[in-house]
Amino acid sequence: MKVAFTSTTGEMIDQHFGQSDSFKVWSIGPDEASYLETLTVGSHGDDEEDRIGARADLLKECAIVYTMQIGGPAAAKLVARKIHPMKTNTEAPVAEIVAKLQEVLKGSPPPWLRKAMNKENAGSFLDEE
Repeated sequence: MKVAFTSTTGEMIDQHFGQSDSFKVWSIGPDEASYLETLTVGSHGDDEEDRIGARADLLKECAIVYTMQIGGPAAAKLVARKIHPMKTNTEAPVAEIVAKLQEVLKGSPPPWLRKAMNKENAGSFLDEE
């Protein structure tokens, strides 16, 4: 599954969702994880609603977004697109989060994570809920 991080360098989750200029995207599975790409946020006007929508659209292929902070309206836009926002509240190492997520995937992931893992394959199933 694809997971995005709000990170200036790719090493630490160190940005607020709404202030991040880019997202570092990883492919993460139980046995393998690798950096895929950096998605850059373009300019989308001065309206906060437009900026949030543009970020959410940019992340449409991601199942999870890890960020230091995210506001309620932004989190709601992600959830509406079946992207799960995860707040760290403080700076956190990307590698540590990736490792923890892999451990959870190897075991018995919670229902929300199982849905996130199947996001690419189960669009119609998710729409029914």
